Amino acid sequence: MSEERKGVRYEDVEDGYFEERGLRRYAGVWSLWALGVGAVISGDFFGWNFGLADGGFGGLLVATGIVTVMYLGLCFSIAEMSAALPHTGGAYSFARSAMGPWGAYVTGLAENLEYVLTPAVIVVGVGGYLGSVFGTGPEWAPAWWAGCYALFVGLNVVGVETSFRFTVLVTFLALGVLAVFWVGAIPHFDWEVAKGSRGWFPSGAMGVFAAMPFAIWFFLAIEELPLAAEEAHDPVRDLPRGIMWGLATLIVAAFLTLFLAAGIPPGTDALASSDEPLFAGLQTIFGQGIGAKVLALLAVTGLIASFHSIVFAYGRQIYSLSRAGYFPRWLSLTHPKRKTPHVALVVGALIGYGVAYLIHALGSDHPVGAVLLNMAVFGAVIAYALQMVSYLLLRKRRPDMERPYRSPLGSAGAVVALLIALACLVGLFVVDPVYQLVVLATAVWYLLGLAYFQFFARHKLVYSPEEAFAEGEGGPDGSDGPAEP
Repeated sequence: MSEERKGVRYEDVEDGYFEERGLRRYAGVWSLWALGVGAVISGDFFGWNFGLADGGFGGLLVATGIVTVMYLGLCFSIAEMSAALPHTGGAYSFARSAMGPWGAYVTGLAENLEYVLTPAVIVVGVGGYLGSVFGTGPEWAPAWWAGCYALFVGLNVVGVETSFRFTVLVTFLALGVLAVFWVGAIPHFDWEVAKGSRGWFPSGAMGVFAAMPFAIWFFLAIEELPLAAEEAHDPVRDLPRGIMWGLATLIVAAFLTLFLAAGIPPGTDALASSDEPLFAGLQTIFGQGIGAKVLALLAVTGLIASFHSIVFAYGRQIYSLSRAGYFPRWLSLTHPKRKTPHVALVVGALIGYGVAYLIHALGSDHPVGAVLLNMAVFGAVIAYALQMVSYLLLRKRRPDMERPYRSPLGSAGAVVALLIALACLVGLFVVDPVYQLVVLATAVWYLLGLAYFQFFARHKLVYSPEEAFAEGEGGPDGSDGPAEP
């Protein structure tokens, strides 16, 4: 039996469908804080520095300030929606309640691009650091990537308890390494080193535009926390706290890292194309000996924290969309004993690794990590813009919906975040020709995903908790209780 609604068709599923797709609650507010900070902390170790190439120090600094404003509006808005709609779907869940099935899919697919490609960016950074420490050449990079995927997908499959405990541990270790770097860098800071040979704004205003995707890397993925809603003990209370405390931590880290890494030798010019920017700074502080290499190995914990956390995120995101039928349903199966979305975790890893390997094999004058980063940011800024549209529509259309937490920035904050996200999206298409090409390729990937929904998936949806709540047939926790007005 099936039912047609709003241009889509919902199908009945077999008995035990949701029992085969269950998750386990574990996380509290500090686990959520660690998940959010851990997901992003790699941005301080790798990725941001590519923005120095066109932006210079001044351009990247301005871009980081603009992006910080965007994330303030974004995170306050997401905190409000996550408390009102505490489902694993995250961005897809918000859009489903605000814009219907098509809005849900367009948003969820963009976020899926972000979360599947982001670990690929990070694993390139892991390979760069490990290659520098152990002296392996570029040909070994795919082997480092494969080993990293295998290890941390396996850890995520083992269980949510192990996953969160490890996340807390490596997040604190990563912050500790950054603190050592910041303190050690202060005596070496020099404004002329930060300025570099090309000046503060080597490409003017266009340099700021070009630097914005890399400035986003200081914060990208903090918005993943709502994906842990069905594994948090008290998502209504703890998700907003985890998001905002996490963002505050990341803002401090971003500006300290930008100033102190670019402002000590080898400086802005050398860091613009480096796969291990903090390693160069550590060598300045501690010399070329074993101490710098040991700290560089410890620095890998920052990349590992983010890699592990975003593997968690894409697993839950694929799980949620496939549980509702937007993606093939078999992707949402969870491990019968460990209650983790093992199928989604493995498939996401294969796609991410495959894209990274393809770019590596094709070869380019541009770093593989920078190419992948622009692809991930394409999905991210579309998802950000659509989430802000969802927020504004929910405020207008469902004013009586219970909101345990309310954004202090309100609709104005969401509008500002929306406009900056759209500016970032435009910027991806007007900068470096190579980045334009890969972003266009990602746009084709996105359009093919939309075609899949139009011709196939929209006829095979399932009343998951997100769908039931949006249709007024379930409580905000996904139960069969009364829906919000």
